Amino acid sequence: MPLARRLTLTDAVAIGAGSMIGAGVFSVWGPAIGAAGPWLLLALAVAAVVAFCNATSSAQLAAVHPVSGGTYAYARAEIGPWAGFAAGWCFVIGKTASCAAMALTFAAYAAPAGWQVPVAVVAVAALVAVNCFGVTRTALLTRILVVASLVGLAVVVATGVAGADAAAPAPLPDVGAYGVLQAAGLLFFAFAGYARIATMGEEVRDPARTIPRAITIALSGVVVVYALIGVVVLLVLGGDAIGTSAPLAEVVRASGLPALAPVVRATAAAAALGALLALITGIGRTSLAMAREGDLPRALAVVDPRRQVPRRAEITIGLVVIAVVLVADLRGAIGFSSFGVLLYYLLANMSALLQRGDARRYPRALQVLGAIGCVVLVSTLPPLASLIGVGVLLLGFAGRFVALRLRAGRPPGRPTA
Repeated sequence: MPLARRLTLTDAVAIGAGSMIGAGVFSVWGPAIGAAGPWLLLALAVAAVVAFCNATSSAQLAAVHPVSGGTYAYARAEIGPWAGFAAGWCFVIGKTASCAAMALTFAAYAAPAGWQVPVAVVAVAALVAVNCFGVTRTALLTRILVVASLVGLAVVVATGVAGADAAAPAPLPDVGAYGVLQAAGLLFFAFAGYARIATMGEEVRDPARTIPRAITIALSGVVVVYALIGVVVLLVLGGDAIGTSAPLAEVVRASGLPALAPVVRATAAAAALGALLALITGIGRTSLAMAREGDLPRALAVVDPRRQVPRRAEITIGLVVIAVVLVADLRGAIGFSSFGVLLYYLLANMSALLQRGDARRYPRALQVLGAIGCVVLVSTLPPLASLIGVGVLLLGFAGRFVALRLRAGRPPGRPTA
């Protein structure tokens, strides 16, 4: 049973923006400034360029393949089944780690000390329940959370600009080119949500026109927001941002308005919830597409006949995210997520590069630049995160290989699912 096409351009933009304006914008500035120092905005520009290249590849592919699954479906069609599986597996493992990171960040802002993990678990369970009631409710809630996040960020920018003259920012560290690239990799994690729109291609109205427009609008708006926040953090905190886990709350405090810090914390919690909601939605659709092809258990391919959502896939993903929350920390989740996400977009660029004729909407140079950018940024990740990522990726390949051999060896007439 196909999914219903209910999402408008506004819904798609809200889901894409909600995926990007999440926990990253409230937490990434300390590590990014520690890596890039005074070159923070250059690192942001590098991350934005790579994100834009990847976004155009995703838009070009989604216009031709308006189905659920994102790059899993695109790479499968343009390169082959193994490439499709690699993209889908990277997406599922990377974004599952992202979900855990968002849930933990929400709890860090919203829960009292000692209650972060239980609150993160409850948040995941609650948002999975929201998704199970239908995608239009998901889009509506995401839109509300995005608006709340933008209001809070506007408070940070306004207070930061007003208090910049009175603040005494700490000196910034001296860094080299590697530090800029490392910061770009961290900032890319904060961007990585624009292609969530493409993964919902089966539920968007007029996808050939809506998806490219939604991706471009959402990404452009978020780049402007991030640039404003980055400038304010540099002007008010400088090097002091490196040692804090809540830099935007510190911006408000250093600007002489500590009473507004709770507003920023509430905004950060809302943004994390918005990103978590959109992430769970995207992973559920990719899992649905993979299950339809037998790359995940076919039981996950069932679409609820009443709500027209992949309920089994959503619930399964929720349980896995809860397990990650119970065993992982925030830094580990972010590093592991970045590994999967960058490889996912590498395959998106490679798939778009192979498209010909009327399917082409953007110059091939953008896809080449995007692929190179993904390789460069993934090389800056912490070695432990990369090693774990390679191990899980190989485990997925081995599992698919064994499953294919078992299907091939079954006597005729037996089910192959």
